[in-house]
Amino acid sequence: MAIFGAENAKTKGGSRGGENTLSIVSAGTTITGDIECSGVLKVEGRIEGSVRHARQVMLAKEGAIHGDVSAGEVVVGGVIDGAVSASERLELQTTAVVNGDITTRSIVVMEGARINGGLKMSEIALIGRDEESADSRDSKVVRRS
Repeated sequence: MAIFGAENAKTKGGSRGGENTLSIVSAGTTITGDIECSGVLKVEGRIEGSVRHARQVMLAKEGAIHGDVSAGEVVVGGVIDGAVSASERLELQTTAVVNGDITTRSIVVMEGARINGGLKMSEIALIGRDEESADSRDSKVVRRS
């Protein structure tokens, strides 16, 4: 039997370096400095610094990050003053404010969310389609323009 779930981490991908971990910055807490984590980071308080390499960042509506955010998936309910890079998915809830540029593959913006910056969507490869179908789709887009 393992203490604090160490055995469970080994059987569920613990060799990936903490990808299954959950870190919480609770309401009323302020962290000054950059954070690097490979798991999930839930922020209900305030971070004065950048967040890097997280699998997922969840920012509560009362939370704030004053720095850049880089993660696989980012869910924003609060305020981010900095660039956001979500390699997989970004969700901006109704109370979200992003003051900075965004780079992501997929984005969901709910009514009321605010973006004060640029948005760049990364290219998505067309899997399972041949070149001819991609070319014909592109030509349809050109005709409509």
